[in-house]
Amino acid sequence: MSNPYQLKSNRDKMNSMLNMIGNTTPQVQKMTIDAEHQGQRLDNFLVNKLKGVPKTRIYRIIRKGEVRINKGRVKPDYKLQAGDSVRIPPVRQSEPKVVVFGSRNERAASSILDNILFEDDGLLIINKPAGMAVHGGSGLSFGVIEAIRHLRGKEKTLELVHRLDRETSGCLMIAKSRTVLKYLHEQLQARTLVKIYWTLVQGQWKEGSVITAPLKKNQLSSGERFVKVATDGQPSETEFTVLERFSNTTLMEARPKTGRTHQIRVHAAFAQHPIVGDEKYGDRFLNQQMKEKGLGRLFLHARQITFKLPDYKESLSITAPLEESLTKGLAGLTGG
Repeated sequence: MSNPYQLKSNRDKMNSMLNMIGNTTPQVQKMTIDAEHQGQRLDNFLVNKLKGVPKTRIYRIIRKGEVRINKGRVKPDYKLQAGDSVRIPPVRQSEPKVVVFGSRNERAASSILDNILFEDDGLLIINKPAGMAVHGGSGLSFGVIEAIRHLRGKEKTLELVHRLDRETSGCLMIAKSRTVLKYLHEQLQARTLVKIYWTLVQGQWKEGSVITAPLKKNQLSSGERFVKVATDGQPSETEFTVLERFSNTTLMEARPKTGRTHQIRVHAAFAQHPIVGDEKYGDRFLNQQMKEKGLGRLFLHARQITFKLPDYKESLSITAPLEESLTKGLAGLTGG
């Protein structure tokens, strides 16, 4: 005969488990947009709000109308307005990935703060080293943003203003407040935030030119991103200016007017002057030659960035020195 006290104990345990499960079940979220988030794109807002949810899932719930703004359907690029009522459907979020900073990672993270170019209450600009991703993922335990959040744990807001390819060095902006992030994003959209890159390309580029080839992003079966010029691609524009010519290469200044993935690299290759050290779009033979001369990395450097901040009367221009590997490599080239 069953023990009634044992049965009651088992029922209590089961109910406790069910309550725990119920507490972890995703719920509909409803919120009202405040002035701090006004002007932010809906997709970007949801990426920050739904940590751990894949972007594909976020775009799917927007497309299917499961996300509602003021009870209506909207597109991913909808600009949020103060007072908007947002409904987010139940979406299960993965647990935040805990980054374990061992001694090696700790040293790499700390080295980032040795490369600060500018800092005030709302913005941090670093000279990002080549070889470090701006954020973790794709097998990487951490990137620049995770490292800075680890080192600056007391600061509530630390967000990337823009991105740089892993192998690209130079000016990288991290906002320390939502106000500054929004302010700089508005300048990016209006194309008033000016980025200047230095790059060494194959051959002698006789005159500066503006490349307007449209770019289309593709994904290979391996998951690797690959960008190509295509008539159905996104409008893209890069201005190239000659800085110095060498025997078989040219040092160029590149000013991207748009911000497409791999834009400068693909536009340079399209102009028949691929970037030295570019393993994806470049010339393998030239890359090997340059390695023998000490240039073993992608020669693309975010040299200068010009922008405005709310508390400054004049525009600010921040310049990032070239890494030693690039300056030594240039010193070993002969004149053209």
